[in-house]
Amino acid sequence: MSTSETIKVWDPLLRVFHWSLALLFIVAVVTQEDVEWLHVYAGYGISLLVVFRLFWGLVGGRYARFSEFFYRPSTVKAYLKSLGTRSPTHYVGHNPAGGLMVMVMLTALLLQCFLGFSVLAIEGEGWFAGTWLASLNEDIVEELHEIIGNGLILLVAVHLAGVAVSSLLHRENLVRAMITGKKSAPKSAK
Repeated sequence: MSTSETIKVWDPLLRVFHWSLALLFIVAVVTQEDVEWLHVYAGYGISLLVVFRLFWGLVGGRYARFSEFFYRPSTVKAYLKSLGTRSPTHYVGHNPAGGLMVMVMLTALLLQCFLGFSVLAIEGEGWFAGTWLASLNEDIVEELHEIIGNGLILLVAVHLAGVAVSSLLHRENLVRAMITGKKSAPKSAK
């Protein structure tokens, strides 16, 4: 194995975004049935964070940019295949599967926020009360909001499993890297 060097990968704003999103997501999930006002405010916070992340994905540092996340399907497949080998392909930033997961999660979060705003608008509340969102079918919107919410919980579970597997296979602590912003990157990393 080649020698490692420590490099700065995740900038402070990206790390604050990540952990704030994790916290607000937990709050939104835990309060969805019993503390509606807190659920709504967590949703507002998540919405603002997602808007920030979309902006930061365009103008942030190298490893925060969306251009670092897009890989051909064949590259994602080859990366996933490499996980079963003795020396899986290592990436400094998001690996192809991780980049895909970020994009899927952000898309699902955008849709979830839209549906949450729609539920509020239908009820005559929130930022978009009185807009065209109020004319949507409440039963359908609420059902979709619940389905996407459950899907997001599943995506988070897959994300956490991916972090655990990647940390083990690449012998790096990705949780610590998301706290410190630094990763040990073998010279052979992409």
